[in-house]
Amino acid sequence: MNKFNWLAVVTTAAAVLVTMAACDHSHKNAPTAADAAKAEPAAGSAITHYSDASELFVEFPALVKNEEAAFAAHMTRLADFKAVSAGRITVILSGNGQPEERAEIGISRTPGIFRPLLKPQHAGKRRLAFHISAPGLSATHDLGEMEIHSDRKAANAVAQAAAEDGIKFTKEQQWKIDFANAPAVEREVRESVAVLATLRPRASGEAHLSAPGAGLLRAGPGGFPQVGMKVAAGQVLAFLSPRLGGETDLATLALSVQRAKIDVAHAKRERERLEGLLALEAVAAKRVEEARHREDLSQAELKAAEQRMATYQGGTGGIALKSPVTGTVVAVNAVPGAAVADGQMVIHIADLARLWLEARVPESAVTRISKPGGVFFRLDGAPEATVLEVGRNAQLVAFGGLVDATTRTLPAIFEFDNRNGALRAGMNVQAQLYTGRALKGVAIPASALVDDGGIAVVFVQKEGDSFERRAVETGSRDGDWVAIKSGVAAGERVVTRGAYQIRLAAAQPAAMGHGHAH
Repeated sequence: MNKFNWLAVVTTAAAVLVTMAACDHSHKNAPTAADAAKAEPAAGSAITHYSDASELFVEFPALVKNEEAAFAAHMTRLADFKAVSAGRITVILSGNGQPEERAEIGISRTPGIFRPLLKPQHAGKRRLAFHISAPGLSATHDLGEMEIHSDRKAANAVAQAAAEDGIKFTKEQQWKIDFANAPAVEREVRESVAVLATLRPRASGEAHLSAPGAGLLRAGPGGFPQVGMKVAAGQVLAFLSPRLGGETDLATLALSVQRAKIDVAHAKRERERLEGLLALEAVAAKRVEEARHREDLSQAELKAAEQRMATYQGGTGGIALKSPVTGTVVAVNAVPGAAVADGQMVIHIADLARLWLEARVPESAVTRISKPGGVFFRLDGAPEATVLEVGRNAQLVAFGGLVDATTRTLPAIFEFDNRNGALRAGMNVQAQLYTGRALKGVAIPASALVDDGGIAVVFVQKEGDSFERRAVETGSRDGDWVAIKSGVAAGERVVTRGAYQIRLAAAQPAAMGHGHAH
């Protein structure tokens, strides 16, 4: 026999001897039924209860008259799902025609956990409640009627061991992560279809200023426009100095001004001379009128010559480029002093206070839409979906009647207020368009859904530290809510934040730690 076989024989023999010894010992020391009733504690309870502002998860043994019961009450604020770290808790037994019994205690060394002790003095059905009083929090959790057993034997007779199933993830672990849950509710969920959409300025709220001719750009009265600058309709943003043509130069322009001034002076003297002769009735009135006309014309020619000269000497002349809309400068395609060509786009202005969302509805989904009721989409990193509802915060501008021959889509355009500047024109988003139909049923927050290998699942909180993975069949998506056809019932609470850690606890329980810090 080799050494490996010898080792196996020795190991097997040792196991047999240990088993025989254990069996023999059990027969010699077997307890009586009465001993067992005294020695074995009755199974306890674990209950989760919610108020408007807090969650109570309490664990306690079977309640027996004249026996001290230790409660482990875990208190969580629903505002942030973090532990209640201060305050006092009171456990109350009442009803059944007996005096009220109370026990009050402060927070333990573990934040969120209170450990009151209570020795019931009366047997029978009694109502159990917990009242929490903490900074910014006052709530009562009524757990309903509990049986107070007359003695330990009576408690053990009705006790049933709690099933050790479900995914364990303690309150202490929940308090350390970004965790939250919410109840499944009965509500109306509007039907929607997936669309691609673009955010852009309104047709009447956008303008492209182009050069009316070739020339040089100069700053307007408020300086040269910059991206982000707010402008008003009619505001001069820049001047265009037309390019000199042919043999025209500054000297020629200066000569034109001087010639015009000489003409004005000559016309003035001639008009004054003829007016003197008219007073003496030496000339006809018609000649005086003609002289005045020539003087006015000379004045006009002088003004035009001075404006042309100012255009090229840095004055306020030139062709004014005015904004036709009130809005924001979103693009500038030139710099001061730059030469621009005729028709070149120089400044782009857009009204960003009101935007259009143009959704492109697939041809295959058009028949499902009776009248677009709105649209919703979620931006990366945004905590909530952006919902635009016709009649509430948006209006339907158009729902096209012609399918685009290239994209095979139909446009649906919504206008909405964007004065807070939260959205940017030019963004492309994946959106859901409301079809105008709605169904009532069970719905949960969309954040509770987890893609588990292509299967939509949620994690249902059975008790404070026990969870269950459920595969669900989803229906329509409505903003931050999604309809559930099967898998979750109304009132059940699903994990909306922290589902990944619950999933990890299900796959690798050891990785998430064990037990409570009681």
